[in-house]
Amino acid sequence: MRHCIAIALGFVLDLIIGDPYKLPHPIRWIGSLIAALEKVLRRVFSDSPRSLRVAGIVLVVLVAGISFACSALLLWVCGLVSWWLALIVESVMCYQMLATKSLRDESMKVARALESGNLQDSRYAVSMIVGRDTECLDETGVAKAAVETVAENVSDGVVAPLLYMAIGGAPLAVFYKAVNTMDSMVGYKNDAYRYFGTAAAKLDDVLNFIPARIAGVLMCLAARFTGMDAKGAWRIFRRDRLAHSSPNSAHTEAACAGALGVQLAGSNYYFGKLVEKPTIGDACRDVETEDIARSNRLMYATAVLGFVLAEAICCLLFVVWGGLPW
Repeated sequence: MRHCIAIALGFVLDLIIGDPYKLPHPIRWIGSLIAALEKVLRRVFSDSPRSLRVAGIVLVVLVAGISFACSALLLWVCGLVSWWLALIVESVMCYQMLATKSLRDESMKVARALESGNLQDSRYAVSMIVGRDTECLDETGVAKAAVETVAENVSDGVVAPLLYMAIGGAPLAVFYKAVNTMDSMVGYKNDAYRYFGTAAAKLDDVLNFIPARIAGVLMCLAARFTGMDAKGAWRIFRRDRLAHSSPNSAHTEAACAGALGVQLAGSNYYFGKLVEKPTIGDACRDVETEDIARSNRLMYATAVLGFVLAEAICCLLFVVWGGLPW
């Protein structure tokens, strides 16, 4: 049952503390490992599409394998020393794999900048959490971008890590976040990463396939508990959850759009180039600054539901399997 307790402690720590930027963090270490290995692999392999795809596969195997093995070995060694030491270490690891409070904090910086009337500051704040060009966004565009970011990241920042913790403890969550980090760093369809990032992007799609759909359903339920439009969330979720080039990205965004009664997504500029995207939700009204706080309440409620589901899965697997080796 150590894993179940560690998930609970990690979840509470994330809600209270969030991500202290000045402290060491496994995701930053994984990011450094990805960057270092990319340089080595690009020197070893040629620039042909086939070689770059093979190099990308090697990157995924090394980064994901090292991340999982190191975390599992650490917990196994801690377990040999003391059950309590292993619990403390795994709780911290679980906490560091979650991003609930960090998502709220970063998005609310955008809300505060909008409320102050400083559009330039709000553009800068939202540029820290989105990939699109923000220089020409108006107030509605800035608020919309912040809401979309909160909605999109509920799955890979909260629900998916919780589910992987439930199945395989903190090491499996670290494995998931390693793949997720690789996708965010090399999984682009541009000239530099079209072939090199294929393996990371495909594996990330596989790992997120079920969690994204579970997160979308949980967000529809969360709309009920937060007094939002649960019927609208479910309707838009069913209608627009596949309205994205990625098979997993639009599920929570669709549920959020329906719950708020707004339209999200649509075409945006990325690195100066217009990227055509379908819209999600119905434009019953314009997105407003207050929707950022509303999306965060929806995210928190979804996180709590995800935590309850993860604990139930963890307890069930404990009964069936009797525990994990690490």
